[in-house]
Amino acid sequence: MFAFMLIISISGLFIPGNVDFGFKIELSEDAQLLANVAWLITATIFVLMMTPGLSFFYGGMVREKNVISTMLQSFIAMGIISVLWVVFGFSLCFGHDLGGIIGNPASYFFFNNVGGACSDSNFIEGLSIPIALFALFQMKFAIITPSLITGSFAERVRFSGYLFFMIFFFIFVYCPLAHCTWHPQGLFASIHVKDFAGGIVVHASSGIAALAGAMFLGKRKEAGEHLPANVPFILLGAAMLWLGWFGFNAGSSLAADGMAIKAFLNTNTASAVAMITWIVFDCLRGRKPSAVGAAVGAVVGLVAITPSAGWVSVGESVFISFVTTLICNFAVYFKNKKSNLDDALDVFPTHGVGGIVGTLMTGIFVYNYEDPAVKAELTHLQYFGNHCLVMAGVIIYSFVVSYGLYWLTNKMIPMRVSEESEKMGLDMSQHDEIYGAKVVEREIAEYFEHEHRNDEQ
Repeated sequence: MFAFMLIISISGLFIPGNVDFGFKIELSEDAQLLANVAWLITATIFVLMMTPGLSFFYGGMVREKNVISTMLQSFIAMGIISVLWVVFGFSLCFGHDLGGIIGNPASYFFFNNVGGACSDSNFIEGLSIPIALFALFQMKFAIITPSLITGSFAERVRFSGYLFFMIFFFIFVYCPLAHCTWHPQGLFASIHVKDFAGGIVVHASSGIAALAGAMFLGKRKEAGEHLPANVPFILLGAAMLWLGWFGFNAGSSLAADGMAIKAFLNTNTASAVAMITWIVFDCLRGRKPSAVGAAVGAVVGLVAITPSAGWVSVGESVFISFVTTLICNFAVYFKNKKSNLDDALDVFPTHGVGGIVGTLMTGIFVYNYEDPAVKAELTHLQYFGNHCLVMAGVIIYSFVVSYGLYWLTNKMIPMRVSEESEKMGLDMSQHDEIYGAKVVEREIAEYFEHEHRNDEQ
């Protein structure tokens, strides 16, 4: 089976990628605008659904005494980031360019000048959708990015400390990277580095921040192998992520056009290939095929294709997904067996490594689909070199700044819960809520029994 997948993935490189995804019917300008608006509203809803999907995905993986806390850490981002985005976040990402690094916070302060027009002096001229809809679509990307980080420090982070870190990360990591990558005058965009839907901005940044968080907070007191609280939650979350990712990737075309169809096709294909590859490779290493492995593999494939989804051929998407999945699987194995890093839910080896490898693959394959003007300016090697250079810079910047933000937050509010709170479980100690009453009662009884023995001694 592995040999079969290997043959398919390599064969994909030799399949011509010149299929025409253009429409053969002519639409009026008004009709095309209405079609674009309808599709982007739908895509925006899909992308927002990914965050509760992530809540189920992460929540099912942790111990039963930490399910609610883990899910809430993702869910709460929909509230906090939405408010910050309206007040100044959209301006920082897409406002008037300041040195290619950040947007002017006054450009769209409190969504001023954000309405039904498709262009604005502060922004891109001639969007295919109204600026307000574009702002809402991009808001959902900003929401899910800090949510991804939470899996690395699951089961040991103080909720109030996490909230402050999330705000700082959004301002000092997410917004600059989004501006550099997606604003037409951004630093990365100016050297033709491509990121179709968030390989750099979402996955690499969150994965590196997750690595920094796991290192800063240290290991859990009960780190190591444990049974997931709810495997059906994991499958449900993966299914919601897969479905929502169609909006994430296909919506990033910003139009109801052939590029959206191509991204849709590549997204589904990459996820399917990765799911099969992950399971088969696990079996080669002596493990049984598992529901958790299938879910993780599917998500890795989605991460892998995100930076190039709207450009590469379907054969190339198969190859990208296959190679990235193998690398991520090795990364998870190395993290679990060869290192002391307690990245609780493997955020760095899946999202971080997947986003990095997917971006480098973009530098290899997307050059073939670039405009002639770009090819006249850069050779293929220079184009790939720019992606490598930017990726190295993003890794360093995201790690250093994120680690500094953990340190700063910890000085304000201790980010790690006490040993007693960790033993009791974050559901009870942080939120006074219960998932699985019998299990919690047992954990509390064990805790007090342990304390009683210590008192007697």
